[in-house]
Amino acid sequence: MHRDYGATRGHAEAMDRDDDLAALRDEFNFPQSVASGLPIYLCGNSLGLQPRRAVRYVQEELDDWGRLAVDGHHRARRPWLPYHRLATPALARLAGALPAEVVAMNTLTVNLHLLMARFYQPDASRYRILIESTAFPSDRFAAVSQICMRGFDPDDALIEWAPRPGETDLRLEDLESTMSACGDSIALMLLPGVQYYNGQLLDMPALCRMARQAGAAIGFDLAHAIGNVPLSLHDWAPDFAAWCSYKYLNGGPGAIAGVFVHDRHLQGDSKAHLLGWWGHDEASRFSMRPAFTAAPGVESWQLSNPPILSLAPVLASLELFDLATMTRLREKSLRLTGYLEYLLEQCLAGQVRSITPPNARGAQLSLMVTAPGIDPRTVFARLEAQQVVADWRDPDVVRVAPVPLYNRFLDVFEVVERLQSAISGGAAPAAP
Repeated sequence: MHRDYGATRGHAEAMDRDDDLAALRDEFNFPQSVASGLPIYLCGNSLGLQPRRAVRYVQEELDDWGRLAVDGHHRARRPWLPYHRLATPALARLAGALPAEVVAMNTLTVNLHLLMARFYQPDASRYRILIESTAFPSDRFAAVSQICMRGFDPDDALIEWAPRPGETDLRLEDLESTMSACGDSIALMLLPGVQYYNGQLLDMPALCRMARQAGAAIGFDLAHAIGNVPLSLHDWAPDFAAWCSYKYLNGGPGAIAGVFVHDRHLQGDSKAHLLGWWGHDEASRFSMRPAFTAAPGVESWQLSNPPILSLAPVLASLELFDLATMTRLREKSLRLTGYLEYLLEQCLAGQVRSITPPNARGAQLSLMVTAPGIDPRTVFARLEAQQVVADWRDPDVVRVAPVPLYNRFLDVFEVVERLQSAISGGAAPAAP
């Protein structure tokens, strides 16, 4: 695995010269001073960088609004009425889904509530929701509120899949034990694709099989998975999935999110889920009739017209994914994280370790400072002072994510160099 890695700047520069995706870096705007070579952005797992073409796309929508006003719904260069469909083909490719199974709409937690309103259907015997114990808080809040709104007690109805004491990984065998003990009471499993804290890539096909065997519905929060790891949602066949677009999809802060509903749920009664007027069939939507006529596929789940200025940057970024392809991005991502692991072993053994499973990860490595007598929070503050843009998570984890669309092998080399300096308390390395 490490045969072509080397712990020198020259090795990192050579890998960048051989990188056939290297030119994509120029498609992004970096934080101030990055052009000088000093700051290192490794926080795409929290907020992706701005695609340069996103600036143009948003400006074009502003221009069309200014010159066309309401006529922009039909006459804009990208007409607003069917605008959400511009994202559908690329989202379907990234999700591994049929185009009819995906739609860009709302924001992540809003979508989770809409989906759970349909797929969490508790009764007296099957009423529990299973989540992971370290779920992102908004997912937990959403699950608890759904339980309470259905008249159940979350102390009883919320079940947690937890790591073992002293570990951070989630083990499938532990979930199997939980399902054996109380699977017939579980109505819904709500789980991540990639765990946000330790960066573990979960075995989504296996989780779908377990849910089906237990007779439970299953949905995924793919906030840290889409645009990060290959997905095959149609074949894996969860009931639903939802994601945000501001992390690896580079859609900008608060960008419009996305939804997947499996095709098997799109053939029945459209009134089984919450309805809004943008879910009405487009051909008769403006007839303003009281009866609902469903749009095809998951489009019938839409409530309101999409925010054009929020969706425009997503379209710009999706074009870059199509240029790169997820296959090539995943290959580079594994090399980037592999190189980071290699450098940590070579340069910081016994001082820093990754808690991210080496064989089950996306672009993120979650690092713990283990050097004796060193405060991890101080180390992170020193990294910030050296203009490393990473992410701190209490109590003691530094999350770094070399994103293959725009990060270099040289970024990985330099962050380890600066991490060494932060641990030793020395000065930041001079800018090249």
